[in-house]
Amino acid sequence: MEENLEQLRYPVGRYQKPEAFTPELMQGWIKVLEVLPSWMDACIENLDENQLHVPYREGGWTIQQVVHHVADSHVNAYIRLKLALTEDNPTIKPYDENAWAVTADVATVPVNISVTMLHTIHRRMVAVLQHMAEADWQRTYYHPEHKRNIPLWEMVAMYAWHSRHHTEHIRQLRQRMNW
Repeated sequence: MEENLEQLRYPVGRYQKPEAFTPELMQGWIKVLEVLPSWMDACIENLDENQLHVPYREGGWTIQQVVHHVADSHVNAYIRLKLALTEDNPTIKPYDENAWAVTADVATVPVNISVTMLHTIHRRMVAVLQHMAEADWQRTYYHPEHKRNIPLWEMVAMYAWHSRHHTEHIRQLRQRMNW
């Protein structure tokens, strides 16, 4: 039972920080970020209002909350990327993702708005990532919750995982529910 709960919570496994990166790994991570908006399109295709309000697991967020969360999270990622490229080790502002998941926009704005947001943010994010100099990958921002500097290559790895993590929440729920 507990193993099944772990699989429902972390369908692609828990995030594991890579020790380093290679150009091949980086290209794979960037490709995930490039295709995430299309994956999200497919995840929500033909879902009705009732289905959007089903949590992906007991005690978890609804599909609607997951979609809006991914957009919120990745907007923050884009801002962190730009800050790290234009400032010397900036301190980023963490946010309470659970509090953000229950704001009025999450409850009232259609999910396609957040998917459109993902299309636009990821287009810009991927353009930046594809044109970074080798030295840029080592640029960092300071994350006060983690109390450490995070290099941009690691941020890209984490958001690639995050993309797969949440699309799998929705995809596997659809599969379990036979939607």
